[in-house]
Amino acid sequence: GAGDDTRAWGPPFAGTESVYFLSVNRNKKSIAVNMKDSKGAKLIRELAAVSDVFVENYIPGKLAEMGLGYEDIKKIAPHIVYCSITGYGQTGPMVQRGGYDSIAAAVSGLMHITGHEDGEPVRPGVAMTDLATGLYTYGAIMAGLLQRYKTGKGLHIDCNLLSSQVA
Repeated sequence: GAGDDTRAWGPPFAGTESVYFLSVNRNKKSIAVNMKDSKGAKLIRELAAVSDVFVENYIPGKLAEMGLGYEDIKKIAPHIVYCSITGYGQTGPMVQRGGYDSIAAAVSGLMHITGHEDGEPVRPGVAMTDLATGLYTYGAIMAGLLQRYKTGKGLHIDCNLLSSQVA
């Protein structure tokens, strides 16, 4: 596919690129790894072994199926601060649903208070749920690194869109 749909959000655009996408992805670097391939999964494990933090945003259980869940990574990197970002957390009736800013904003009630009083719900002009989740995730990871510094042990952090928006 085309990847992150915010690549097309606009206006405004800088040439043909979304200004929003550019603003939230400035100076980021990435690699693409096929984790379903044994070589790709091996590379992820090698990177995790020498990393401080592992962040993933898969539906709960998907990485464990590939041998890359928290329990798997913890065996090779007991120091790792492993952070899962999901739509609705690691347990509960919505656990297998994918997360998306607009859906979490609707489920949380945020869209109920936007728009006109007698009108349809309106998506906020800013991806507030994504931004709030990123902020809470940052704080949780920093706290996790502090805990690891004090205890010498890594941990699994669970952040999710719905809880972030409700908070």
